[in-house]
Order: sequence, then structure tokens, then C-alpha cells
Amino acid sequence: MNIDAILQIIMVGSAVLLVAAILLQQRGASLGAGFGGSGELYTTRRGLDKNLFEATIVLAVIFVLSILTSLLLPSLNL
Repeated sequence: MNIDAILQIIMVGSAVLLVAAILLQQRGASLGAGFGGSGELYTTRRGLDKNLFEATIVLAVIFVLSILTSLLLPSLNL
């Protein structure tokens, strides 16, 4: 297995997990909040919601770094 195949596996895996993590997050506001009709103030993330939020950020960083690495890989001639 070469580096390019490993990067592709990381990209696909992180993309699938990122989509799942985004879909699992709770929506904090209804459709009316987009038009200024929200009565809800800022709330602090706690528990599983906070862990899922942080995991989403980590997965997004892994996804972006794997894409950037695969773009720069041909120029490095490895």
C-alpha cells in the first residue's frame, strides 16, 4: 500500500464520519430563527453535545489536512 492509497482511505473515512457527526448534532433553533424570530439565548454545550461538537472539528481538520497533503504529494515526488 502506497501513501496515496492510505490518504484516499483517510479522506473517505473522515468524510463519512464527518457527515455522520454533523447529522447527529442537535439543531438549536427552528426555521424562524433564521429570520430573527428566535427566543433562545446562547447556551453552553455540555456532555455528549460538547464531545460531538469537538469531534466534528477534529474530523474536519483531519479531512482538510488529508486533502491538502494529497494535493501537495505529487510536487514532493515521494
